[in-house]
Formats: sequence, C-alpha cells, structure tokens
Amino acid sequence: MDKFNITLLRHAESAGNAADCLQGQNNAPLTKRGVRQAKALAEFWNDHGDKFDLIISSPQERARSTAQIIAKTLGIALQFDPAWMERAFGILEGVPFSEMLEQNPPPDFFHPYDHIGESGECLMDLYLRASKAVQNLLKNPPGSYLIVSHGALLNMAMYSILGLSPHNYVRGPRFHFKNTGFSELTYEPDTRVWRVLSFNNHPHWNQE
Repeated sequence: MDKFNITLLRHAESAGNAADCLQGQNNAPLTKRGVRQAKALAEFWNDHGDKFDLIISSPQERARSTAQIIAKTLGIALQFDPAWMERAFGILEGVPFSEMLEQNPPPDFFHPYDHIGESGECLMDLYLRASKAVQNLLKNPPGSYLIVSHGALLNMAMYSILGLSPHNYVRGPRFHFKNTGFSELTYEPDTRVWRVLSFNNHPHWNQE
C-alpha cells in the first residue's frame, strides 16, 4: 500500500531561542549551538541510513538554515513552502517572554478569533494555515518527507492531523517540539488513516 512517511522537525536553536524571546516571523539566525544540533541530527540520520525523498521547509532563516544543513549532509532536494512559517505575533515579536508575561499575562480563556499582538494571527488563522500546509504536503505523491518548521505551527499541524479543534483555554492540549525535536507519522491515502509513530524525538542530542 502506498503511504506517506512524514517527519515533522522543529528548527535548531536560534538567537531568539537563546535570548528567550517570542520570535514569530522574525528572521533570527541559528546560534553556534543550533548549527551543531542540525549537524548532529543530519549525521545521526546519515549513520542510521534514514532517507527522505524531499525536504519541505519554512523559508524563515532559522528553519531554512536547519534544512540546508540536513539537505547537504543527506544529499536531498529541498523546497520551501511559506505555509510552514511560524505564527505572526504582531507587536509581540522580539519581546522577551518574561516581559511579555509580566505586561500581558494570558487570560485563562480567550477567543480563538482574537488577534494576538494587535495585528498577529489569531489561533484560528494559524490552525487554517497549518491545515493548508498539511494539505499542500499531501498533494505530493506518496513517499518519505521531512518537514522543517516552527513550534506554534507544528502544534497546530498536529491539531489538524488528529482532528482537534483550536482550544480557547490557555492550558489546553499542546504538542511541544524542542529544538531539533522531531515526530514521525504515516498517512495512508487509500484508507485515510493517520498514525503517530513517535513524538519529539532527539536521539542525536548526545552528539551535539
């Protein structure tokens, strides 16, 4: 049976991650540690014979650089799809998390149609874009695909895949991907069955 083997990967550590800032669609570069993380993961997959037919990445710098390092090591074609970009956080982009939480403590409940940071994407916008990103992926022929993206977008991609609707509760379900943490899934077009095989793997961390 033809199927999709899909690996969802969060980018390596960026300067914004190291500064503990809300990055959004800012183009923060990878840190030296982030470069080591991406290289360690690429070498781990290379040593274990893991193969991908194509890498599809967010065009943002931290995801792009992560994808390019992996593509070069594994000798895989690389494409970019802006649907996999991080959530736009409006005026909150670049603000340290501690400052944001002090000045704008999150309410217990919020409306999924309310924009974040005045002009940023509401949760429903993000959910719809994540669903579009998954749809774009499935327009490809069955095969093995590596997706390089961002934490908030990957969280909503998991919602879309698993049939969950966006929650208006700040402590609702969250699929947290750490830097270069990856999750493995399969999708069978004939039966329309998704399977989550693993989540937030990082076996390469002891090599960075």
